Amino acid sequence: MKKLLILVGVLLVVHVALLFVHPSGAAVPPTGDTVDVGVVFDLGGRGDKSFNDGAYLGAERAEKELGVRVRFIEPGEGSDRESGLRLLAAEGMDLVIGVGFIFTDDLTQLAKEYPTTRFAGVDYSVATDQDGKVIPPPPNLAALKFREEQGSFLVGALAALVGRSKKVGFVGGMDFPLIQKFEMGYKAGVKKVCPDCEVISQYAGVTPEAFRNPGKGKELALSQYQQGVNVIFHASGSTGLGVFEAARQTGKLAIGVDADQYKEAPGFVLTSMVKGVDNAVFDAIKRVKERRFEGGIYQYGLAENGVGYVYDANNAKLIPADVRARLESLKQDIVAGRIVVPSTR
Repeated sequence: MKKLLILVGVLLVVHVALLFVHPSGAAVPPTGDTVDVGVVFDLGGRGDKSFNDGAYLGAERAEKELGVRVRFIEPGEGSDRESGLRLLAAEGMDLVIGVGFIFTDDLTQLAKEYPTTRFAGVDYSVATDQDGKVIPPPPNLAALKFREEQGSFLVGALAALVGRSKKVGFVGGMDFPLIQKFEMGYKAGVKKVCPDCEVISQYAGVTPEAFRNPGKGKELALSQYQQGVNVIFHASGSTGLGVFEAARQTGKLAIGVDADQYKEAPGFVLTSMVKGVDNAVFDAIKRVKERRFEGGIYQYGLAENGVGYVYDANNAKLIPADVRARLESLKQDIVAGRIVVPSTR
């Protein structure tokens, strides 16, 4: 009886694990040259129209162009994230990727437990010691970081230049250093082109749940629009869907984040501050494929096309030619180091 119970327990564990793991394509017989990659998504998973989808696109591109095999895991709550990473590491993946800052501690611990496995963290939060010096990640862990403040600077300048108001808005998700980078860059861009403009900044909360509360996003956005704001930049995950709804309701403008979010509110999205999560994920996989992977901190800013803003047929009518030229000039100044964008309060 005891052996039967143990067998049943093992089968249940395997069944649960398989529910979480979704191969992206048909099974391929393993070969000596095959690279296996595991990706664990952040809260929201696939379909967030933001950085989870960006990570998926980067991994999917690696499948097609590099011939790697990828498994995706969409975790539920809490420890499911760590369980997903641990499952992939235990299976002997060549690279395990955690998408989102929330994986930082788990990736750091697992990289130490599995020193021969390669790990990568999108938006990995690099720690500092008491003297403010950066503590590097383990040697088998690549921290994929973005200079969000640089892209945010440009959309801040845009908001001030076309907003027809001395007030512009910002709605953040969780109030912590990563999202504060968006806020600080945005404010700096606003002040660069409009020194007497006011930036109204609000956050949806202080826990990760603040990234998936559209109701709160709409509430904050409506409040800002009622105060005279005509343009709001959100950096709040799916909470930003509420910001878009408020823009539609009031006939005002919103700025998307991470990916092109025009389709969320056509005609009411001025632009989006995009992050090249897809490129960063693809690059990490490519380094493994070419046997040149190294741990460390990888920064993606304007110079590396890691961040930017959307300008295309959908929003060209909202951005006059002289404003577009001003933004491109500011971009070149940042790349050349003539403008240093702040990233902390």
